[in-house]
Amino acid sequence: MPSVRPESSSWRKSSYSNVNDCVELAWPAEGGAVRDSKNVTGPTLTVARAGLTGLIAATRSGALGR
Repeated sequence: MPSVRPESSSWRKSSYSNVNDCVELAWPAEGGAVRDSKNVTGPTLTVARAGLTGLIAATRSGALGR
């Protein structure tokens, strides 16, 4: 999967994030993308849409613990 350019996607930061620890998510057509909000021009992690939605669902349900 190709890397996602910041200008080609709408990045979102969690409302639960703080200034120092945060990632941003984007949902380009080819899947999902994650980046460090402090380094928006740095690398992005791109994954299949099903993988990212599964991670989000597991996090919301508490399946991953704290």
